[in-house]
Amino acid sequence: MEKQFNTAGPSKPHLHYMIDPLKRIDLPEVEMLIAQERYFVLHAPRQTGKTTCLLALTDHLNRTGRYRALYANIETAQAARNDVARGITAVASAIARSASIALGNATLDQWLLHGEGQGVAPEELVTRLLTYWSVQEPERPAVLLLDEVDALVGDTLVSLLRQLRAGYTQRPRAFPQSVILCGVRDVRDYRIHTPGQEVITGGSAFNIKAESLRLGNFTFDETKALWLQHTEATGQRFDDAIWEPLWLDTEGQPWLVNALGHECTWKDKTLRADRTAPVTLERYQLARERLIQSRATHLDQLADKLSEPRVHRVIAAILESEADPAALSEEIAPDDLQYVYDLGLIAVRPMVRISNRIYREVIPRELTWTKQVYITHETAWYVDPATHRLQIPKLLTAFQEFFREHSDAWLQGFSYREAGPQLLLQAFLQRIVNGGGRINREYGLGRKRTDLLIEWPLDPDQGLLGPKQKGVIECKLVRNGKNPEAVVTEGIAQVADYADRSGAKEAYLVVFDRRDAIPWEARIWQREYPWPGKPEQTIGVWGM
Repeated sequence: MEKQFNTAGPSKPHLHYMIDPLKRIDLPEVEMLIAQERYFVLHAPRQTGKTTCLLALTDHLNRTGRYRALYANIETAQAARNDVARGITAVASAIARSASIALGNATLDQWLLHGEGQGVAPEELVTRLLTYWSVQEPERPAVLLLDEVDALVGDTLVSLLRQLRAGYTQRPRAFPQSVILCGVRDVRDYRIHTPGQEVITGGSAFNIKAESLRLGNFTFDETKALWLQHTEATGQRFDDAIWEPLWLDTEGQPWLVNALGHECTWKDKTLRADRTAPVTLERYQLARERLIQSRATHLDQLADKLSEPRVHRVIAAILESEADPAALSEEIAPDDLQYVYDLGLIAVRPMVRISNRIYREVIPRELTWTKQVYITHETAWYVDPATHRLQIPKLLTAFQEFFREHSDAWLQGFSYREAGPQLLLQAFLQRIVNGGGRINREYGLGRKRTDLLIEWPLDPDQGLLGPKQKGVIECKLVRNGKNPEAVVTEGIAQVADYADRSGAKEAYLVVFDRRDAIPWEARIWQREYPWPGKPEQTIGVWGM
């Protein structure tokens, strides 16, 4: 059977293309921590390969013969929430069941279901179970790898962490020599809310943690190597022009890398049927758009996080782009920034930004999806039938009218109201440009603007790989205390620079006036300004 790119669950070598999981973690450091009898955390964003790495590490440790390593997924205990009896019983059952299946050790199941474990209180059930397991073969210390720990909620999580801490001093003869906790977040960010009580942090309930290791994304070389495994297996080539867009689109995020590979080589039925046909850049771009529009589970889960207050504070500032980083450092708690980083939504270098190009595309679309589908304008209204050019000035004028008529109602109650005008413009453009073109977005904390690059095919038969029209639109805000003309002057320089860097022949500036008590008559205007360095060309500016 032909291998595939994996988009769901742990990767299996006989089924999936994969990067060696043990090379993705610092194996010598992990082995040193285990040898030193340390308890530590391995965390990473969802669908990064954590479980695959844990399973590979478990097999590796058992093959050495020095340890009895056991992997257990305890996510089922999440449903118990603050019910400690149910939650801890589910944790203990997951550990015992894993020992029976993976190690062939059914004694833990017997102890839990039919033996001494039946009379043990939930508050010490895990401690006693792990003690019972550890003393069975003292010459081979036990190593426990617990997955999805941060899925647990409330008192159940508190109890588990404290039971692990309670047995810590008995290691390695009467308790696991090392415990690895795995999840999306670091243990210090396990915020445990118990009704009527203050927040307990995971760090305070588990202060024996020695290290926190973060599983990173693929490197550029690993990303390329993963895709080339398909070429080695089937002979199907990838156009060399794909590698740079693939990296910018994903920045090595493992699920995205695999999902795009799956779209190109399996979902594209033409390429699946004929492995002699190369995967071209155009095919790749079509696959990318299908993935974005699919609202796949991974992307949907990330989008769902946007409603969390901690995430909202960070993402809203990035989407707005004009927020002052110095001021935000006072408003956004470091823990909130770290939390959003741990979720994989942002990168922090060279500036705080959405972590890759696909997420930068998905987040605005997700936030404005319901608004976009209710926009009744049609693509054909803005395309010149003779030249096939997208009439961007006509499009911006239509948006200006639309914004005046609908913005107050549409932005009212909008959860990302700070970035509402920019998002509404993107929704309007997306509705039109989706008819054949593409919008690339650039925004980041402290950039003082949002840049949009529209690419439109001038030859529909050749698509975006043929001759294409490029136009840039920059969004700026005028706030209280700001001089509107100074904002326009700054915006003209910025959009001209962006147009030069992107090779665009058209440049436009949209200025949203957000000052208090400014009537619409003063906000709505349209002018043309000289293009800096190109006196024969102008830059259109729309005030709103």
